[in-house]
Amino acid sequence: MAAEVPVPAELAGSLQRFGLARDRMRAALARRAGISATDLDALEYLEADGPLTQRELGHRLRLTSGAVTMLVDRLQEAGLVRRRPHPSDRRSVLIELAPAAVAAVPEGLERYHRAVASLARKVRPEHRQAVAEFLARAAEAATSAAEDLHR
Repeated sequence: MAAEVPVPAELAGSLQRFGLARDRMRAALARRAGISATDLDALEYLEADGPLTQRELGHRLRLTSGAVTMLVDRLQEAGLVRRRPHPSDRRSVLIELAPAAVAAVPEGLERYHRAVASLARKVRPEHRQAVAEFLARAAEAATSAAEDLHR
């Protein structure tokens, strides 16, 4: 017997529940690491996007230049990020995850990453494009809402 296909409202509700559960996991992770939610956001942007300039990181986090400098100083002192010269712009530096940040992933987070990777592998190949498009558009909608709310 085939599983019933969820209606759009159920799919949207599932995404909301995922977001809430992920928010709880992130709050627990930040508490365990002894950092703020904004610090964790910065680390996640660096993990997802690779090295960023302070300006790029500040833009993503919606922080002033002074606030992002303090954040990077704090994360560097904790051994979680490092600054390195920008390869094509001598006036700026890149912020990247420090090796210690990558090595110090708590077991609970590693378990979560393994579970998500396993779930992704189980998505049937013919459905992967639809899932990827749905998630990309949901991310775009969240970004747009954040922009609207920031105004």
